[in-house]
Amino acid sequence: MSKDMDMLIKEINALAKKSKEEGLTEEEKKKQHTLRQKYLEIFRGNFRNQLASIKVVDPNGNDVTPHRKHKIH
Repeated sequence: MSKDMDMLIKEINALAKKSKEEGLTEEEKKKQHTLRQKYLEIFRGNFRNQLASIKVVDPNGNDVTPHRKHKIH
């Protein structure tokens, strides 16, 4: 995981803990929402990259990767 993701997760978890223990201000709720959206954006980007790098090979060793996989981005 990247440092950005680690920092996002730490901040999200800290706000979640505070939310459960004492509640969040409106500003903190907005920050929490923004952080979660940023996390999802990074996660989805990483997932798309993983999907794009998948190669399908038949039992004979031939690359049979569908052409539509390249349209993921």
